[in-house]
Formats: sequence, C-alpha cells, structure tokens
Amino acid sequence: MTPTIRPGRDDDAADYIRLIGEAWAEYPNCILDVDAEVPELRALDSHFRATGGAVWVAEEAGHVSGMVATRPLGSDRAWEINKMYVEPAARGTGLAHTLLHGAEDYARAQGAERIVLWTDTRFEAAHRFYEKRGYVRSGSIRILDDISKSLEFRYAKPAHGLVVEALDAAAAASAERSLAAILAACVADGADLGYRHPLSPESARTLWRKVSADVAMGTRLLLVAWREGRMAGSVQLDLATPETEPHRAVMRHLLVHPDFRRKGVGRALAQRAQQAGRGIGRSLLTLDCRAGAPAERLLGALGWVEAGRIPGFGRDAAGRPADQVFLFRQL
Repeated sequence: MTPTIRPGRDDDAADYIRLIGEAWAEYPNCILDVDAEVPELRALDSHFRATGGAVWVAEEAGHVSGMVATRPLGSDRAWEINKMYVEPAARGTGLAHTLLHGAEDYARAQGAERIVLWTDTRFEAAHRFYEKRGYVRSGSIRILDDISKSLEFRYAKPAHGLVVEALDAAAAASAERSLAAILAACVADGADLGYRHPLSPESARTLWRKVSADVAMGTRLLLVAWREGRMAGSVQLDLATPETEPHRAVMRHLLVHPDFRRKGVGRALAQRAQQAGRGIGRSLLTLDCRAGAPAERLLGALGWVEAGRIPGFGRDAAGRPADQVFLFRQL
C-alpha cells in the first residue's frame, strides 16, 4: 500500500519524536533532548500554524513513516523546509520525494519565491537527497548552541518561474550531481558536447568537479537555471584567457535538459551569460558548436555573428563528419 499524506496533528507527537530520534541516532554525538531543546515537538501542528506554516505526515494503516513541515521566513518571500524525516524502512521508496514535493508545492502556492532549509553537516545522505531536488549550498555554516554541537549547511533554490543564478564554489560543488544528470541527458539526446552516449555518472561528475574547482579559483563563472524549482540547465564562462586577452571570455556547455527545451531556458542562460560577461568587464564572447545545433540558432537570434566554420571538424551522434561553426558576440 502507498502511505497517505495527511496534515500532522499535535497528537502525533510520539511519532514525530520517534522519527527524529531514529534519524539522529544514526549519527555520532547527535542527541535528541525534546524538552530541553525542541519542546515544540509536543504540539508541532500548533507550532507551525502559529508561524503561518503547516506540517504533514505519511501514514499507512495507522503507522506514521515520514514527516515534513514548512513555514514562511518573513523576508524575500522565502519559505523554509523543516522537520524532513523518513523512517529507515521507507527510504528509497520515493516517499521522501513525495513529502518534499508536497511541501514545496504548498509553499509555492502561498507565494514563495525561494525555498531554503538547514541540514546538519553530518547528514550526508540528506545532502545528496536535497541536491537531487535542485537545492544548492548557500551562505555560511550555522553553528548551533545545542547539546549535539551541531553545525548546519544552508541549502536553497528558486521556487517559482524561470530563474538564472551564478553559483559560488560551495554551491557549484553541491550542484555537481544535478548538473551531471543534465549533462548525461543532453548527451543521450545527441548534444555536441564531446562525449558519447551512454555517459557514465563518474565521467559526468569528473567534468563538474573540474568546473567547481575553476569556480573556486575564479577562472570560470557557472550560471544555473531553475524552472518552477527544478534545475533545468546551465552555461559557463571560461575566464582563463591569456594576459594579452583580458577583454574576452569563452562560453562553454550551454546545456538545457531535454525536459525543458522550448521553454525559454536556453535564451535566459545565454542572455544572463552576456550580462555577466559585461558585468565583469569582458567585451567579447566566443563559442564554437556543431553547425546546425540549437545553440547556433539561439545565439544567432541574440546577435551573435558567425566568424567561420571548419568542414568535418567533428562527428555527429551517428559518427558522420560534421562542420564546426565559430561564433562571437561583442558586448
């Protein structure tokens, strides 16, 4: 049977405490002291209602197997995800995704423009889960004055509309899994990216580890697009030009997941890349791609100019010779 998702109640307190206690017990020195540190668990529905938020549980045959809550933060139209826990037996079943998806939809329906959450630095499985959902590391580590001596990462993502943001090194590293999945999907769809299908997860992650390292070194800008809270694509500006060419940058890997094609994602990424290049003092962008590729048509519509092409430079998805076109855009 599939668990039913229902609003949480104050009289679910024993289940809240059990779910959180079981999760915390999996990690060293992570101690749940309800009355001293989280007394709101005794009446969690009332607690979240008082803040304008809500809590839900997953229940099957009277047994509660998961929980999640959300509340407004009162600034920047942001909402926070709280108390996201699923018991061990229900992990890997999709229940956690169902719970989080419902909380995100609720926050979005209430006007959330951004969704944030905090997660203990020890909860590595949770980090992977949130990163799959399009969240990226954001801001400083939070230090809690609690019995567990907790340190927490802040994760965030846009909640609504089509949004493009530049990622810092920490955010870029946390986005590697999602970006690797987008890269693999684009390769499978025949994109000209220098990889053959099927692209292994490790090969995809290797590329993004290098990108993250370049972002940390300040030699690359990474821009990522979200559409309705889902990571939809990315583009990079390679800034590692010779000393004699500080005025230019190279646009690389303009990626749009096949699920988001023809929804304005590629255009938004390219336009934002142009704005970013101009903002850091670059006056010329260049890019090369397979002739006839979507990128050629898109950039042509945005004022990019063809500088030339090389016949048979590469191979298409079927292994046939393909021309490579070289484009530039003066900013």
